[in-house]
Amino acid sequence: MCSTKEPLPGSKAARGESGFQCAPSSGEEDRSLGGPVDGSPALFPSGEEDRSLGAPWTEATPSSIAGSFRAAGDRRAATTRGRLSSSASPPPPPESISRYPVPYKKDLPYDIVALMEEVEAKGGFLPNVFKALSHRPAEFRAFFAYYNELMNKETGGLTKADRELIVVVTSNHNQCLYCVVSHSALHRIYSKKSSLADQVAINYQTAELSPRELAMLDFAMAVCRSDTITERHFLSLEEVGMDREDAWDIGAIAAFFAMSNRMAHVTDMKPNVEFYNLGRLPRAKGDGERK
Repeated sequence: MCSTKEPLPGSKAARGESGFQCAPSSGEEDRSLGGPVDGSPALFPSGEEDRSLGAPWTEATPSSIAGSFRAAGDRRAATTRGRLSSSASPPPPPESISRYPVPYKKDLPYDIVALMEEVEAKGGFLPNVFKALSHRPAEFRAFFAYYNELMNKETGGLTKADRELIVVVTSNHNQCLYCVVSHSALHRIYSKKSSLADQVAINYQTAELSPRELAMLDFAMAVCRSDTITERHFLSLEEVGMDREDAWDIGAIAAFFAMSNRMAHVTDMKPNVEFYNLGRLPRAKGDGERK
């Protein structure tokens, strides 16, 4: 059970320098909470987990320093020897996640800890948005409940790849590094296209988009810019086979992530390094964990 003990003043947790971590209560063992949480955000597509990157916070990076010296003998024999020595570099500084304190695991409510553990087990790492927003648990719950309704629904005419592309284009307009990087990674996984999200992040109007995708992103950008939405905007979607319920979904995603982008700016949220390469490289043949 998680307690409500606050981190010590002056500690890494109080300064917001530490990652999401567990500090067991006195006399208590920190047991795995386990168990899936109904409706948890499916940030990593089923069967597409990237487990190759490991835990990014605790590994020191070894480096090798090659040196050589010349051994001088008599005039008849002069030889050169190489000596290779290795030394471990100091551990990296704590990962910067948010300018607000990130709570200790033991201080968070049970349902939030269980959700975090499920997401981390599935994807191989815990996205920093979970850590940053856990600063306010009630808002954390509200955020991810609406996120699920918009991004993981199985109804409507938008695919999951469509939804991620909307996030990329609008987050780029709002200059949100976290959302552009993380949702580009998710688009690569859902779409199996390694470069389209990058093209959209630079200039969606010159990207290799279908007429349907271009109309969808035009509508999303109109909402993102707070343009006056007219019947012409809806007709442009109908011309490519989309209806008014699809328009609602597009508008809701653009509006929700306008808020998310701004909270990322307020908290100075940083994307996990794992996101940058996620979905870019083909899966190795015979990899039993990736199917």
